[in-house]
This record gives sequence, C-alpha cells and structure tokens, in this order.
Amino acid sequence: MNRTTSNTEAELTVVGIDIGKDVFHLVGFDVNGKIAFRRKIRRLALEETFKTLPACIVGMEACLSAHFVARTLRRLGHEPRIIPAKYAKPFMKGQKNDYNDAEAIAEAALRPSLRVVREKTQDELDLQAYHRIRSRLVSRRTATVNQIRAFLIEQGIAIRPGLRALRTSLFDILKNRADEISPRMSDLIVGLYEDWLWLDERIETITAEIEKIAAEQAACTRLMSVPGVGPIISTALVAAIGDGEAFDRGRDFGAWLGLVPRQYSTGGRTVLGRISKQGNTYLRMLFIQAAKVIIMRPQNWEKFSFGTWLKDAAPRLHRNKLATALTNKLARISWSVLRNGRSFDTHGEALAI
Repeated sequence: MNRTTSNTEAELTVVGIDIGKDVFHLVGFDVNGKIAFRRKIRRLALEETFKTLPACIVGMEACLSAHFVARTLRRLGHEPRIIPAKYAKPFMKGQKNDYNDAEAIAEAALRPSLRVVREKTQDELDLQAYHRIRSRLVSRRTATVNQIRAFLIEQGIAIRPGLRALRTSLFDILKNRADEISPRMSDLIVGLYEDWLWLDERIETITAEIEKIAAEQAACTRLMSVPGVGPIISTALVAAIGDGEAFDRGRDFGAWLGLVPRQYSTGGRTVLGRISKQGNTYLRMLFIQAAKVIIMRPQNWEKFSFGTWLKDAAPRLHRNKLATALTNKLARISWSVLRNGRSFDTHGEALAI
C-alpha cells in the first residue's frame, strides 16, 4: 500500500484492532479523542498498513495471533497493548460489530491503570503449544478409556478404577466372556485399546520433550527446587508468565490464578465467597495436584520450611481448603523464585512471597 499519510492520521494517539481470521478492522483516535479513521484490511496487509501510520499505541484483544501481531507492530515502532477481552467490554457502545469492537479496544488501551497481557516470546509460545497438545492428548485418552468402560458396563462387566486395572484385565475379560460379548463389540473394544496405546506413545513423546526443555532452562531448574514442582509445572509456569514481571508480588500472582476468595462488597460490608477460579485454569489445576500430593505424605512435611504451618493447619482445615491454601503458598513461592532468580531453600527460610 503506497499512499501519503493524511493530516488527521499524522496526529494519531491510539489505534484499536479487532483481529479476525482473514480480516482486521481498525479504528484510530486522534489527539482530541475523535475518530480519525475506520478501515478494514486483509491480514496480509497489516505490516504495509502500519508502516504508513505514525508511531502510536495499538490496542488489541488477547486472542489467537495477538502475540504475533504485537511483535510485528513493535518492530515497526508502535506500542502494542494486548488487552483481556473482559476489560474492553465495558467500553462497547451500540450493537456488537467489528468496528464497535475495535473502537472499544482503542478506548480501553488508553486507560492508565489498565493491566495488559505480557507479550510472549516465540520460545514461550512453543512451550505453551507443547502443554496444550499434551493436555488434549490426555483428555482424549481419558475419553477413550471411559468409552471402553462404558461398553463393558453395557455387557454387565464392571472393572475397578484405574488405568492399570483395565489394561491388565481387558484381554482376559474379552477371552473369558467371549460368549457374552459379540465379535463386533470385541473388535470395537480392541480398536479403542489400540487408540489408547497410540495416545500413550504420543503423550510420552511430548512429556519427554517437555522434560528435556525443563532440564535445559535455568528458570525451570530453579522452579523444580520448589516442593511439588516438576518439569510439567515449571515449564507451564514459564510459558504462562515468563519471569513473572507482570506481577508486583506473589499475592498478585495467586489472585491471578484464582486462588483467592471471590469478593462481593458494598456499603462497607465485605463478603468473601469461594475461590474466584480466574486466570489460567490449566496452571491452577497443576498446582492443586502438586499440593494434594504433598498433603498425602505428611511424613515429608518436616523437610519443608512451611512444614510447621502445614502441620498446624491440617487439623483445623478441610482437606480441600488445606490443598487450596497450600496451592496459594506454592504459587507465591514459585513466583518469587522466578523474580529473584534463585532456587528455593527447602530447609531454610522461605523466600519473600
């Protein structure tokens, strides 16, 4: 696109982008807060379009390809701001359409107190992709195993819980109950078992690659000094928050993970409910699993610097509440390890969290 920049566009303050699969909608505001232009462009024309615009703030919602767009615009001299969708929604005016979305994003990008999403590097996006693929494969494996169990239940055959129990007894059941299970059903179950084996192999391959990355990255190695944190959690945490610079303190990170009570306060009366469960669901699930593993082994509590707290809290808290409280503590310690750049001293004093 070869054209001269108009006087209005030369005074641009902010541009809002509504990112689509093939088409982007742009709305620009000038220094007086008035709309300078509305434009629809193809995705391939993004770089050429912004080369002709003066350096300005560019807001966009956190969505697919937002990090790629942000890196492209920063390279051109602009200041990209990736905004969570819920923060742009209050600025929506009129009915929902692409231009109104872009206008709302532009207005939200100008808020001085707005918390934006940190741009991810390509390495962090790659690591995030490994975790998303592994999560999907684990979900598919669980669905496959449940389907095998469901087909057996329809034949009146119940198997005790656990993957090992089903794996070791499946073919004995198909052989011993051949008079009850039709050949067609038996073939279907064997086919599902082959899918299960393939999924196991894929999960092991992805997990091995994640463990290799964790061993090579210094940040992941330091994180694995935290009790309950292994290659999976450490790499997922680095992929999600990098070095943790987006948070001022560990408490903020715990709140972002949704590990603090949901608050509804009015008229000076504060009401606290269950945990908010906001933020990264996958990462919160991993930390909760780690906390539950630690709680299952009370003989190891004395090895940890927070063992005394855990021993005092266990008798007075329900198991799930104790797991949530410990999860919050582990998350805050992990953030501190990332920000301070040093390993967690399990036997000494806890890092400032």
